[in-house]
Amino acid sequence: MRVTGSVAIPLAEIALRTTRSSGPGGQHANVTDSRVEASFDVAASTALSDGQKARLLARLGPVVRAVAQDARSQTRNRELALERLRDKLVHGLHVQRHRTPTKPSRAAKKRRLDTKRKIGERKQNRRRPSGDE
Repeated sequence: MRVTGSVAIPLAEIALRTTRSSGPGGQHANVTDSRVEASFDVAASTALSDGQKARLLARLGPVVRAVAQDARSQTRNRELALERLRDKLVHGLHVQRHRTPTKPSRAAKKRRLDTKRKIGERKQNRRRPSGDE
C-alpha cells in the first residue's frame, strides 16, 4: 500500500479482521462478517525508518487502527478500511514546515495606523459636543 511518495507498506504488515456489522445489510448482515478492522503495528514494521516510526508512535500510538462498516460488502469495507488507515498514516507522517517569522512592511504599518486614526476620528465626531465650545 503506497502511503506517500517514498513510503510503501506491504499488505502483509497490515492485519485485517472481520466481524459482524451493525451497519447496512438487513437480514444479510446477520450472517456475514462485513465489518473490517485494519490494524498496523508501527513498532514491528520493516517498511518504516526509525524517524518515521518515532513520529508515528508519538502521534498515533503503537498500533494504528481503522474500521469500516459502511457498505454491505466485505470487499468494499476492506477498501474503505485500508483507505482510512492510509489517511491516518499520511497525517501522522506529515512533517510541519518550519515557519520563518516575518515583520510587517513600513507601508503596512502606516496603513494600519492611518486606518486606526480614521476610525478614532469617526468615533470622535459621533460624540455629543461638549459645553466648552
